[in-house]
Amino acid sequence: MSAPRDETSSDDADSDAEREPPADSAGGSRDEPADTPQAASDPRSDGGGREPGTGPVALIRRFRRSDHEAVVFVREMLSSAAIVLAIGLLLFAISGVWPPMVAIESGSMEPQMYKGDLVFVMDENRLVPDAAQGDTGIVTHTAGASAGYSKFNNPGDVIIYEPYGDDRRVPIIHRAMFWVEEGENWYDEADQDHLRADNCSELSKCPAPNSGFITKGDNNQYYDQSDRMGISDPVRPEWVRGTAEIRVPWLGWVRLYFSGAA
Repeated sequence: MSAPRDETSSDDADSDAEREPPADSAGGSRDEPADTPQAASDPRSDGGGREPGTGPVALIRRFRRSDHEAVVFVREMLSSAAIVLAIGLLLFAISGVWPPMVAIESGSMEPQMYKGDLVFVMDENRLVPDAAQGDTGIVTHTAGASAGYSKFNNPGDVIIYEPYGDDRRVPIIHRAMFWVEEGENWYDEADQDHLRADNCSELSKCPAPNSGFITKGDNNQYYDQSDRMGISDPVRPEWVRGTAEIRVPWLGWVRLYFSGAA
């Protein structure tokens, strides 16, 4: 006789088999996903990363290190412009005038200044000499001769001024010769060699229409306020941009070329 089958044991085995989850091919549970290296290696897996060499810092580094001719040219131009700007700002801080340098456009101040020279300009109220006219900060030729004060090989300051106070006109760079008061008959104070007149009444700007400086180019025969020149009325202090301090030969030609005055 065959032994009776133990159905209780069989049912228990089947229940145990159902309770144990089968192992996956990697030896882990089916409910635990296998690690995937793709997430770690994807440079954009965080949603905001950049590929190496595409950020602004990387581009600047490449621009600075590149040997390409076009890049080198642009880099040198930018460097030169930065140097010029830095020098300009430094000169402005020293002079208090913008632009701090002017180019000479004519030969009216020869042999002290020649066309194409670059002249450094300073605010007339900085480093004021004792011989200055009132509170103008400017020393005239007459006062400079008495005080032993000279600029550019002659007594008195060389000033840059706007004719008639018109900032649309080309500024004039001439020497301040002497000061006149409004209504003054300045004919007798003037050097007759620099006038084409026999008395004050023959001069359209005599008596003086306003207080200011009588000016003249070192290489000109006549005063700016003479009828022969007719450049300006006596120069009011507020028309003055500054005083000439230092001359640099030739460098002004670049500015004259670009301005069309060469």
